[in-house]
Formats: sequence, structure tokens, C-alpha cells
Amino acid sequence: MTEQSLETRDMLLNVGPAHPAMHGIVRIITRLEAEVIREADVEIGYLHRGFEKMSEEVPFNGVIPYTDRLNYVSPLINNMGYCMAVEKLLGLTVPERCHYIRVLMSEISRVCDHLTCIGATAMELGAFTVFLYMIKAREFLWELVEEVTGARLTISYCRVGGVKADLPGDFAGRAQEAIRQTREVLKEVDKLLTRNRIFVDRMKATGKITQEEAVSYGITGPFLRSTGVSFDVRKAQPYAIYDRLKFEVPLGVHGDNLDRYYVRMEEMEQAMRMVEQCLAQMPPGPVGVSPETGEPIPAAEMVDKAKRGEIHSIAGRAAVTDPTLEGSGQSAHPAIGAAEKRVFLPPKEDTYGNIEGLMQHFKLVMFGHGIRPPKGEVYFPVEGANGELGFYVVSDGSDKAYRVRVRPPCFTIMAALPRLLQGDMMADVVPTFGSVNMIGGELDR
Repeated sequence: MTEQSLETRDMLLNVGPAHPAMHGIVRIITRLEAEVIREADVEIGYLHRGFEKMSEEVPFNGVIPYTDRLNYVSPLINNMGYCMAVEKLLGLTVPERCHYIRVLMSEISRVCDHLTCIGATAMELGAFTVFLYMIKAREFLWELVEEVTGARLTISYCRVGGVKADLPGDFAGRAQEAIRQTREVLKEVDKLLTRNRIFVDRMKATGKITQEEAVSYGITGPFLRSTGVSFDVRKAQPYAIYDRLKFEVPLGVHGDNLDRYYVRMEEMEQAMRMVEQCLAQMPPGPVGVSPETGEPIPAAEMVDKAKRGEIHSIAGRAAVTDPTLEGSGQSAHPAIGAAEKRVFLPPKEDTYGNIEGLMQHFKLVMFGHGIRPPKGEVYFPVEGANGELGFYVVSDGSDKAYRVRVRPPCFTIMAALPRLLQGDMMADVVPTFGSVNMIGGELDR
């Protein structure tokens, strides 16, 4: 048989959504010539949650639990971005301590996100030990998040006008210890991966994109910075207190998967430095019950005494609330929330302890009342773990947003995925897709 009589044809191959590396929510249709990808078509839509329309059906603070489910690996950044968009609409400024707490928790969240991304990608390439080490480090930080917010993943910590609770009294020491342990893990991972021949060969020169292509696709974040473009929302348009923090923006050169690994590794170190600066610069704010307040009393017991008319026994005493609200006491309230009764919920001591607090809380959570920004529209971007996370909010003057639109950072990267895969080998799909750090919640709102 002569070579000319052989028939050659391309092969269409589905990768996902059931493929373990596709997270069950993405399908890539590849056209292969042998093992080389000539074309790829990416299909999303397996995790559509209707975030934007749901956000138009509940009051402004009711959207916050939904933002947790956008990038559910770094939900604190989502919380902060949405709240700052609504605060911009209101023309509201939160206390300085609140800004520091938000930034502190956002940077902890960023490290958690990068740990998950690198750990999962390494595991999919066979480096299972690295995955275990990274998840161990993430656990140190998740314990901090749980201590502050009362939850680990779906934290719903921010509020329009402030945050749910102040930092616990011993938080600084625990945070510094968690950062020390995380740095030790990153040193171990650096030894395991950075000069590992197999890992470098799998990552280097795969998933390449040029600066011009990345910019034209609208890509931001570590993916864009791996090409050498120095764009970071925290530097380009500083928000909160980022202009007071000293940090560098890590850059790559080649725009390939290996450079994206380098950039994320260095970004974790920069984020931890920012956490340390926030702890050092944190403005003072009262934590706990003020000295002039009487002994705390369980909220249910206070209510019962009030019903029986035993006012003298509860006068001047503070109500003990749910453990997850520890630190959000009356004395700490001015430091973590804006002094605007029409926006920020009152302390629980007031809600349970006097009629004015109860009425304020009632009005803010009732449908048809609540927070009522003036008519207008705003766009507010923050630097998410994957890039620019922007919230576009339109108000018609009611207690619910007329329109909410999200600019999810990994959506633009996924749009460029066919270009990234073209010309690479079939085996390169896994490291390239891993470096995208695709999060289904923000990808398919």
C-alpha cells in the first residue's frame, strides 16, 4: 500500500463535562490531528445559577449570600466588591477599621484561592503530594476565616456599610502563626515543583498567549500578568486602603502555564505581606463589651424579663447573642459599620434590648423598605483572585436593584481557551485548563 492511498481524517473528541479535570461543568470539543489540537470549541452553561436576576429580586443586603457563590474559593473578595459598589451608589464611606478588615480578609482569601488553583493543577498532573500540602496550608487560613466570619466557605461576612463582626481579640497572633505555617508549606512546594523536570516540561511553552492577544480578549489578573502586562486594579485604581500598603505586582515573560505558576506563587507572598501590614496598621477599635455596660445576659432571658416587666433587672445590661456574632457588640459597632441608620443594621444588643433598635432592624429587613439608594448607576471593580471582578449596579430608588451585572474575571479567559489550546498536544489540555483557574460560579452566573 502506497503512502498516497492512505486515508487520513481528523477526529472529534469530547473532553468533559464528565472528565475529572473539567469539574463536571465544562465541555471542550476538540478536533485532533493525531494528538495535536487543531481546533477547540468550549461549551459552558452546565452550572447556570441566575445570579444576576436573583439579585434583582431581593433587597441589597440579601444579595450578599449570592455573591459567596460566585468565586466560592475566595468569597470575601466577592462580598467586598458588591458592597463597595452599593456604597458608591449611596455615597457612603465606611470606617477606616472596616476598610482594613475587608482588605485583610480579602488577601487571606486570595491566598486560599491560589493555593487551591496550584494544588488542584499539580494533582491533575500527578503531583498528589503537592495537593495535600496546599490543602493543609489552606486549612490554616480557613480556620482564621471561620474564626472571624463563623463559616469557612459561604461566609456572607460583609454588609452594605460595614462588616458583620469585628476581629476577635486574639486574631493578630493567630494570623501571624497561620502565615508562618503557610510560608513553610510554600517552601516545600517550591522544592517539589519549581525545579521538577516533569512539572516544568508539562508547563513550559504550553497554553501560550501574547500580550496583544490577552489584552484584546479582555483578560486580567495573573493570566494577563504572566504575559508581562503590569495591570492590577489595586494599583491602577486603588480602593479601600490599598494605596497605603506596599506590595509588588509579579510579572511573567512568556505568557505560558509555567509563568502563571510563578506569578501565583509570588502573589501569595505579596498577599501575606499585605496581611501583615494590615495587622500592623490596623486602627484601634473597641472589641467586646464596654466597661460602663452591665453584665451580659442571654438575649432570650432579657426578652422574657422585659415581658414580665422586670425592667430594673435588665437596665444597662448587654444581650449575649449567637456565637458567630461575637465581636459585633455595641461598643465595637462604630468601628465596623457606617454611622448611617438607614443603611447598616443596629447592634444585636439594641435589636433585642430596646424598641428603637428593633424598629431600625425591622425597617431595614422588611421587603419594600430596607436600603434605598438614590436613582443612578455605578460600576465598581476590585482585584479578584482571577482578575478584575466588577459589579455594575443600577438603582431605581427602591429597596432592590433594578439591574445587577457582574464582570467575572475567568469568563474572558475561558473565551480565549480555544486559542490557548490550538496547536498544543492533547495532554496539554489539563495544565492549560488548570492555569485558567475556572470557577463555575462566576463563569456562568
